[in-house]
Amino acid sequence: MGLGNFARAFLLQQTEAALNAGAAPHWGVVGYSLQRPDMRDALQAQAGLYTLAERDAEGERLAVLGCLLEAGFAPQAQPTVEARIAHAHTRIVSLTITEKGYPGAAPQDALPTLLRGLRQRQTAGLNGVTLLSLDNLQANGQHLRARLLALAEDEPLLAAWLQSACRFPCSMVDRIVPATTQADRERIATALGMHDAWPVLAEPFMHWVLEDDFAAGRPDWPGVTWVHNLDAVRAWEAAKLRVVNGAHSTLAYLSMAAGWATVHEAMAAPGLQNLLRQLLLDEVLPGLGKQAPPPAYPAQVLQRFMNPALAHRSAQIAMDGSQKLPLRLLPTVHAALQAGRPFPAAALGLAAWLQYQRGANDAGQRHEVNDPLKPELAAHQAAGAHLPTPEARAAHWCRFSPVFGGLENSAPLVAALGQALRQLEAAGAAATVARYA
Repeated sequence: MGLGNFARAFLLQQTEAALNAGAAPHWGVVGYSLQRPDMRDALQAQAGLYTLAERDAEGERLAVLGCLLEAGFAPQAQPTVEARIAHAHTRIVSLTITEKGYPGAAPQDALPTLLRGLRQRQTAGLNGVTLLSLDNLQANGQHLRARLLALAEDEPLLAAWLQSACRFPCSMVDRIVPATTQADRERIATALGMHDAWPVLAEPFMHWVLEDDFAAGRPDWPGVTWVHNLDAVRAWEAAKLRVVNGAHSTLAYLSMAAGWATVHEAMAAPGLQNLLRQLLLDEVLPGLGKQAPPPAYPAQVLQRFMNPALAHRSAQIAMDGSQKLPLRLLPTVHAALQAGRPFPAAALGLAAWLQYQRGANDAGQRHEVNDPLKPELAAHQAAGAHLPTPEARAAHWCRFSPVFGGLENSAPLVAALGQALRQLEAAGAAATVARYA
């Protein structure tokens, strides 16, 4: 559920690899998009086949994947989706619906549909299944379990079955998967000798840490780091969210202000690499404590960002900041505040997000503010526009509880955010970042 580029470059790629190795001969995937029907339309027309293009400085390697047996669009196929979940052969129901996919119960929200399918399964007396979240959330399996149990709170038999018969392993997923462009389609069609309506691009790097807790077996996915201790998953989750995603978001919002269109372009800008090193080494890693990854991890992350073959758009990473920043940057700020450490680089990333709410970069070129809380953000932006100083505007934004909840009265945060905002407003993002050179 959630048949986007990431699921196809991650879960399906690993399932394909297991099939090719003879390690998963009885497995296949039925996938459903949740947001739009265009993915279904593209994949149905080519019998579920699609191309995965792994790109780096050495070139592009293509593989056609065939483990997708059926593609659909969930909002237009609710009974079918529920029947697939309740089918006797179904053993894993995976979800890749992103951070913003859980809060509500809109049609694209997978959880009510998932619960109806599970109810059918329980009523039919079938065995439980594994509910496998691939979402970029800490303790994602436990989060999914809690949400489903909350939806089933008025059905004690169903809730008891979910707790006893089903499994909710936690996982950490890490791979850069940019959006597919028309230029990608044309280049891949030329190299492949066939038209693919929706190929997927990805970096060669892939990291998957997965708790080995499954209700009815699993494929032997070759790229998984299997763990039996939930603390090991949590450590990698925290590291990945704060190191990889925290640096990505900081880069993205500074890029949106400076006009750097892609990650690779931003990484070539004077000072940006040093800024991110300071963020990771001086602010993020100390805040992780015993959960800190090996010292080589931040350097590896920055090397991945410099991949010249992935045109990973800053605007794509900047989407949904109200959902991402509380997981990516705010934990680093919390840890720094508790320890009395400065956090100027994290504050600069947050200030750049505030600048993003203007809907324009430093040169006045307009961009869309793409966020599920866009109306609330626009109202808050307008309410603080008249305030006379960056520090006053920073204090105003710290009262935006969906992002800064619990830090509304933090004088050190207001001071750091105000100083960073003053720098960006006075010199612009490019010049502010260049000081780190």
